[in-house]
Amino acid sequence: MREWVCLFLYSPSLTNGPINSSEFASQYHGEWFPQLYPGQKILYDYFRVHITHETGVGKIMARKKPVWEPPEAAQKAMAKIDGNEYSGVGETESRRPKPFFWHPADEHHWGDMQKYTAEIMFKGDDGPDVMQAFCVDGRPGKYLQRGPELNEIAGIKEQKTPEGWSAEVKQFALANGADDVGIAALQPHWVFEGYELELPWIITIAVAHDYEHLQHAPSLPGEDNRALLEIGKQYTRAASAASEIRNFIRRKGYDAKAFEGPRGGALLMIPAAVASGLGELGKHHSMIHRKFGSNFRLSAVATDMPLVADAPDDFGADEFCTSCQVCTNECPPAAITDSKQMVRGVEKWHVDFEKCMPYFAEARSCGICLAVCPWSRPGIADRLVMKWAKRRKKRASENKN
Repeated sequence: MREWVCLFLYSPSLTNGPINSSEFASQYHGEWFPQLYPGQKILYDYFRVHITHETGVGKIMARKKPVWEPPEAAQKAMAKIDGNEYSGVGETESRRPKPFFWHPADEHHWGDMQKYTAEIMFKGDDGPDVMQAFCVDGRPGKYLQRGPELNEIAGIKEQKTPEGWSAEVKQFALANGADDVGIAALQPHWVFEGYELELPWIITIAVAHDYEHLQHAPSLPGEDNRALLEIGKQYTRAASAASEIRNFIRRKGYDAKAFEGPRGGALLMIPAAVASGLGELGKHHSMIHRKFGSNFRLSAVATDMPLVADAPDDFGADEFCTSCQVCTNECPPAAITDSKQMVRGVEKWHVDFEKCMPYFAEARSCGICLAVCPWSRPGIADRLVMKWAKRRKKRASENKN
C-alpha cells in the first residue's frame, strides 16, 4: 500500500485551486518521494518550478524567468568562433576533443575570456578569500601546490593481482580525501588533441560539496560568496586527493599522473568518471551521482598499475532528466536545452557554451544548475534510485506481458 499523505495545497502564488498529492504522484516526480507534507520546502520548490498558475496539476510550467543577456564587455571577451561548433556539436563522427577554455590560453581561442573571468572572480573585495579557496596566485591557471609534491617512482614494483591493487587503491583513496572512487580503462577519445597519455588505467575521484553552502549559488560580485568558496575548497580537496593517490601508486613502483580541476590537461574527466561508475551525465552537462546528486567535483589519476575496471552505473538519472525541467528553467542565460545533441559522434546532453560562459564569468562559477538539481538535496538521491528501480521493474514486467 502506498504511503501517500493526502495533501491539498491552497497557495494562490502557485495554483488557482487545491492539488491532490495522489493525482500529482501518479503523473509527476512526487511519486519518488515516500511522503509529502504541507509546508515542506522540497514540495514548494517542486511546485514552484513545475506547476502552472493556470491549471495546477497537469502541465509542466513554461519558463517564467527572463533570459539573462550578457554585458558588452563579456561579449567582447568571447572568442570570434562558435564554441559549440568547436566542441563538435552536430558532428556525427567520433574524434578527440580540442583543448578548450580551461586549458592554457595559447592552446585555444578563449584566452581573453579566461582573463575576463579571472578579473571578476579574484579581484573583488573578497579576492584573497577566493584565491585561498581555489589555491591560486591570482593568474589564470596558476595554482599553488594542492596536496603533496610529486615523489619519485620506487625502483622495485610491488606485485599484486589487478583485483588486489584495485581494492587497495580504493581503500587508500577513501582514507585520503575521496568520497567515492572508480576505475576505467582509458579510451582514446578521452584524450585532448595535442596531448598524449600512455597510461592505460584511469582512477576517478569524487568529492562532495557541502550542500547548504552550494545553495547560495550564484556568488555574484559583492554578494554572498559561500557557494564560490565551497566550489574552490572542493576543487582543492579533489586535487589534493588525486596527488595523494598518485604518490601512493608511485611508491609501489608504478607510474601515475594526477589530473586536477578546474584546469584542463590531457584527460577529459567526465566520460572517464561515467565509465568508472561514478554516475550519469545530466541535462546540465554535469554528472549526477547516485548519492551526491550533482553536488560534487572530480579529479583523476592515470596509471600503469594493473587494475580492474568498474562498470558504469545506470540508476535512472539520464532518463529522469528527459522529463525534469528544474535546471532548464532556473538557468539565467537559458543555456540548458530539453533534448540531447550529437557531439563528436555521441548523442548526449550538451549545454550551450556561448550562452553559459558569459554568465559563468559574471556569476563567478555560477553553480545554480548543481544546486537546484533534485538529486543534489541530501537524502533524496537514495529515494529516487529506489523509486526508479521499482518503476523500471514494473515497466519490464508489463513489457513481458
